[in-house]
Formats: sequence, structure tokens, C-alpha cells
Amino acid sequence: MNIPGQSEHSRQLKDAAVSIFTAGIRAVAPEACIRRHVTLAGSILRTGEIRLDLEEIPRIYLVGFGKASAAMAAEVETLLGDRIHDGLIITKYGHGVPLRHCRVMEAGHPVPDAAGTDAVSALLDLLSQASPQDLVLCMISGGASALTPAPAPGISLADKQETTRQLLGCGATIHEVNTIRKHLSRIKGGQLCPKAGGARIISLILSDVIGDDLDIIGSGITAPDRSSFSDCKEILDRYGIREKIPGAALERIMDGIAGRVPETPHPGDKVFSKVNNIVIGSLSDALAAAKKEAERQEFTPMILSSRIQGEACDVAKVLCAIAGEAARSGTPVAPPACLLSGGETTVTLKGSGKGGRNMELALAGAIELAEGPEILMLSAGTDGTDGPTDAAGAFAGTATISRAAAQGISARDFLADNDSYHFFHRLGDLMVTGPTRTNVMDLQILLVR
Repeated sequence: MNIPGQSEHSRQLKDAAVSIFTAGIRAVAPEACIRRHVTLAGSILRTGEIRLDLEEIPRIYLVGFGKASAAMAAEVETLLGDRIHDGLIITKYGHGVPLRHCRVMEAGHPVPDAAGTDAVSALLDLLSQASPQDLVLCMISGGASALTPAPAPGISLADKQETTRQLLGCGATIHEVNTIRKHLSRIKGGQLCPKAGGARIISLILSDVIGDDLDIIGSGITAPDRSSFSDCKEILDRYGIREKIPGAALERIMDGIAGRVPETPHPGDKVFSKVNNIVIGSLSDALAAAKKEAERQEFTPMILSSRIQGEACDVAKVLCAIAGEAARSGTPVAPPACLLSGGETTVTLKGSGKGGRNMELALAGAIELAEGPEILMLSAGTDGTDGPTDAAGAFAGTATISRAAAQGISARDFLADNDSYHFFHRLGDLMVTGPTRTNVMDLQILLVR
């Protein structure tokens, strides 16, 4: 990775950051997570506290939704083989893998599209064949919510698309986005469960949300919902977008508040009596593996938090301040140090550029790190995607701003236009991994020389 204008030390730090990031990804690879949590001995299937004799189950259906769902299903197919009666996986474009027992359908993310609605129709047709004696294994991962658009009565796909765009552009958190998605859907917020013919449902879940909240991951397709229509109205008012979303979406929310539309099923509802939701991988697993690799790279590692959220630019200032303190005083950890964090930041769009929350964080970080002690930051999405781009994130360091100035470009101008992608592309500092086929939010790695 020989980039003009970078010192040998900077290139070494970049290589170390890539190794640390890759170790985190390996720890939450779908196949690794399935193997840790699901075993088959003879006819006995075990996962978590659950023990099932497959000889007593007439048919097994394997379904999935999310960026990692196809890779998860591939490992389950290896385990169960011809015991699988039928299956359907819905994943993001480019994230599918060949499967023997399941049909794979790809759809749009983060804004849902018509391919997603077609895939949900096929999913509901498949589940309608299940009986109370059958087993439905669900593979759920990040991206599931956008990939499974099933507009509620009176709501069109265009209504959901525009509502999603407004939520993504105003800086709403994934908890807030999915709260509204659940209440505009026919299947989210646990509403898929009664459509499975009374079958036993076991959902294996890769978490991509802070706190691993089951009703937020994938908008809680098979989980009890703790939110309400009133929560949806409060979110819209908080961000000042009540009048910006389509009228049909707002009308449904107001009808729900008035009791004219039933709420999503809440905890304790009998529809969940045969449903188990099991988290098999999360950001904490990725951070633990990244920490171990940092030690191998001879850095002293410290995990700051797995719950990072807030505006990307604000988060960058805090992380860079901690790294700067470590460089100058050895607090909270002495160099050579590796500060690790993760979560999901937000970006309030004000410009017309191209980028994602990780690249935005890195660009704001570059401004904070300029001309200080030698520090390298990498912020990247564990799914290999940052916003509507082909990059997972970007690298920023002490010399990023001066290298940009030598090319006649201003970091502050690019940041004001939310154009972090083109800024880092010009410098050769994008992190491009391609689809990782997993998703446990974002990782930030700060290496202090």
C-alpha cells in the first residue's frame, strides 16, 4: 500500500490497522458464529438452551433476511443437508452465495425497492406451507429491515422509500428508523410469526444495533415489539419531519395512535409462544478479536466502547481527543497504543456529496489530528459498505490534511458538502473490502505511535 506523500511509519500503521480490522471481521463471519452456537449430533439439534430431535419434525424451512443471511444459510445447509425441505434467503445485491436448498433473492438497501417486495411475497408464500409440527429456521442480520419491505394496507412502496430517505437524512438513529419501519409494515415488529402456520420458529441473529435489542435488529421481524405508534409520532416531531413524510405514512401513524389500527404484538403475546430469538454474533465479539490482534501487533489495546453513537463529526472529535491525550500523557493508555470502539453514528445531510458515516467520521478526524502526534484512524463498516458507495470506510492520519492541501483540496469544504468519499478517493485512503457478508455495525481503530 504505497501511497505518495505517506511516510513508511504511516504505511506500517495502515497495514496494522487493516490486520486488526480483518481479525474483527473473521470473529463475526457467519460460518464462525453458526459453528459456535449450533451443533448437530445424530438427529439432535442444539442451539443455546434449545434441544430438538429432528426425527420428530416433519419439515424444516430455512429462511433469512439481511446482508449476512446467505452466508449464514450456507453454513446451516452444510450442517443439515437434505433435512432442509425448502428455503428462501433475501439479501442485498452482491451479497448472495450459491445455496443448494434455498432460493436466493437480492434486493435494495438501505432504501427498499420493488425486488424486496417481490421477495417478501415469495417468503410469505413459502411460510404459508408450514404446519404446527414444522420448524422454521430464520437467519437474521443487519440490513434485514430495508430488504423486506412489506407495506401495511394503505402504504405504497414509494411511501416507504420516501419515509426511509427522510429518516436517513435527518440523522435519526437506527432504533428510531426501525421503530417507524415496524409500524408501516405487515411483517416487522413480530408480525411475521403468525404467518408461519403455527410452526416452531428459531431465529439466529447477527446483531447490528447498539445493545443487541431484539426488537430493533432487522426491525424485530420475529421479536416482540416494545414500541408504539405514539413513539413514531414523537420521533417525527423530534426531527421536524412530520410534514415531510408521505401523507399515507403519517395517516397510518395517527390512526394507530387513535386505536383505528392495531399495535404490533408486544412482549407476552401468545404469538411468540413457540418463538426463540438467539443472538449468535455481535460487535463485542469483533472488538474482542480486534483487541487480541492489536496485542499481536505489539500495541497496548483498550476498548473504549461498543456503544458509540451520535453525529459522526462529534464522535470524531471525542475519539481524536482521547488518542491525542494518550500520545501526550500516556492516559488512558501509553503508546504504542490501539484504541478500539464501535457502534453506529449518524450524519445529518446538509450537502450534496457522496459518502457514509464512517468516511464522514474519518474526514472530521483528519481535521482534528492535523499536525499533531502520529496517530492513524480507521473507521469502517463491518459489512464492507459505507453509505451508497463501494468503500467500507477510510483512513485518516496526522498528515492527511497536509497531503490534501498539496493537491489543492480543502477537507473542510468536502466535509461541508458531505463529500467524504471523493476526498479520500483523491488521496488513496479509502478502505475497500467488498462485501464481507457479515454486519455488526462499525469499527473505529486508532493507532498511537
